[in-house]
Amino acid sequence: MTRQRSLSGTIPSMETSHEELKENTIIIVLGASGDLAKKKTLPALFGLFRQGFLPRDVKIVGYARTKMDHAEFLKRGTSYIKNPNDDPEQAKAIDDFKSLLSYVSGDYEDGSAFDSLTSHLEEIESHYQSKECNRIFYLALPPSVFIPVAKNLKEHCYVTKGGVNRMIVEKPFGKDTESARELLGSLKKYWTEDETFRIDHYLGKEMVKNILVLRFANVAMNAAWDKNSISNVQITFKEPFGTEGRGGYFDEFGIIRDILQNHLLQVLSILAMERPVSFAAEDIRDEKVKLLRAIPPIERDDVLLGQYVSANGKPGYLDDDTVPRNSVCPTFAAATLWIHNPRWEGVPFILKAGKALNEAKVEVRIQFKDVTQGIFKDIARNELVIRIQPSEAVYLKLNAKTPGLYTRAMPTEMDLTYKRRFIDAQIPEAYEALILDALKGDHSNFVRHDELDVAWKIFTPILHWIDGLAGPRPRPVTYPYGSRGPKELDPFVGKYGYKRASEGYVWPVVSLASL
Repeated sequence: MTRQRSLSGTIPSMETSHEELKENTIIIVLGASGDLAKKKTLPALFGLFRQGFLPRDVKIVGYARTKMDHAEFLKRGTSYIKNPNDDPEQAKAIDDFKSLLSYVSGDYEDGSAFDSLTSHLEEIESHYQSKECNRIFYLALPPSVFIPVAKNLKEHCYVTKGGVNRMIVEKPFGKDTESARELLGSLKKYWTEDETFRIDHYLGKEMVKNILVLRFANVAMNAAWDKNSISNVQITFKEPFGTEGRGGYFDEFGIIRDILQNHLLQVLSILAMERPVSFAAEDIRDEKVKLLRAIPPIERDDVLLGQYVSANGKPGYLDDDTVPRNSVCPTFAAATLWIHNPRWEGVPFILKAGKALNEAKVEVRIQFKDVTQGIFKDIARNELVIRIQPSEAVYLKLNAKTPGLYTRAMPTEMDLTYKRRFIDAQIPEAYEALILDALKGDHSNFVRHDELDVAWKIFTPILHWIDGLAGPRPRPVTYPYGSRGPKELDPFVGKYGYKRASEGYVWPVVSLASL
């Protein structure tokens, strides 16, 4: 395996020095029999292995309650690693990857089971030349077992004679401010902040990471990045499918906890934070926390809640047998946040997320203010759109003269679509990028404890209202499966100053005849 070189051109690298693990390392995936490990964690580890980014002599150990033999674990652990064209190199890489894998079954609350895991780890480490061995514990687990697992790992599996211990923890980190603080406090009894990596996979997405470069490496872009130029900002998450039999789990958390409070708020914090002193992890996270502290709790009048109903032969949310009868859990939410600082005072940041909508899309849409009236009337607003997924792109909607003898303005765009501009580039999966950061010891793209606390303060009052803990529960409006969302959405975003493009605008414009 050869490590790929970074093509950074003339832009200085944003990487800072950390204690990178290069050898004598075991990655332990707890919850290895579950969907997250099978669909995300293990394929990401394979991607890093394929590109030569895992430490030399690395081994990967799965741990879960499920009893299965070595062959069954290899089958499950590689079931989502694709080789659709029967590429012999990919097939060999998968076989080589399998040679790194082993499995131990055991309970999550039984200390003696973790002693068995330690015996297995020590057997592997006995073949390493160095006595200083490193252990990375990846908790692909439900939050109900975070605390007992963290305790047992520290008491039974922690490397004490040199070497490095790190623990990667998946969301959700609590359900509100109080539960998050309880969880954080319990984990901190056993693991230090420096050893803990709280993963939000949106921070590993290529286009989210690109926001820092777009903002701070471009004078032209940064000059218009404030309340004087920007009218409103929308951060949108759309899924074209419903709960699909997982409604019981979803109903416990809802769309706000699932998407807005973590993924979309993380995007907002990077989008709106001030320039950090450096790209060191703590400098970046300090600015994110400072930004989040300037956001007050969301007001009820700034929220729109929806729930999808059956349409076009597709079942509604309440048709899911796993959903409680007459549930008022929202499957769609739009929430407007306000940032009280000199840069953003008065600019609405609208976070929108929904299931069973008309398309799959995650994007940031920054709409600029109207041009000064006089020369032009009713001219389209400029918009900067950052499409996070799918088909990563950045495009700027602007106005230009229509080609020809008439002096007439037309809306068009400057388009940076990645698959057209970077033909040979392979965009890494978010989990690959974040696991690599954890191996490097780089916390830049992980959530710090105080950042998590202030994020929950923003959302907890509105969540308690939705949960019925602060008066009667609100009833969400309905929207058809496969639609854009509730019909109330357009007036909702309109009251914050958003102006939809004229009906004649189509992106991209391919013919002048239609104008």
